[in-house]
Amino acid sequence: MECCGRYIDGGAAAPTALELMRSRYSAYVLGESQYLRNTWAPQTCPADLDIDPAAPDAPRWLGLQIKRFAPLDTTHAEVEFVARYKVGGRAHRLHESSRFVRGDDGRWRYVDGDVSDR
Repeated sequence: MECCGRYIDGGAAAPTALELMRSRYSAYVLGESQYLRNTWAPQTCPADLDIDPAAPDAPRWLGLQIKRFAPLDTTHAEVEFVARYKVGGRAHRLHESSRFVRGDDGRWRYVDGDVSDR
């Protein structure tokens, strides 16, 4: 998590949507709900975004694989990834194509994504 700590701890803004995606994965692993809120576009951020990695039913994140990174223009990008995790001893995969936007403040934010079964 050394690579993403500088973003999660609030010192630096992720310079690309790809780095923001990686730092958001790390924030899920660490239970950093506030960082996730701060890096989520306000219009799509859920009201009930409280994660506790120590909760008995919490996912145990196992790894992140970036499949594709596509800068669309200077303010929009997409990142396709697969995140592996376990819940209750069962392994799962989250395969998502995520959309990111860079705001007027220069910071990238997660907007939304399309989850795939493939």
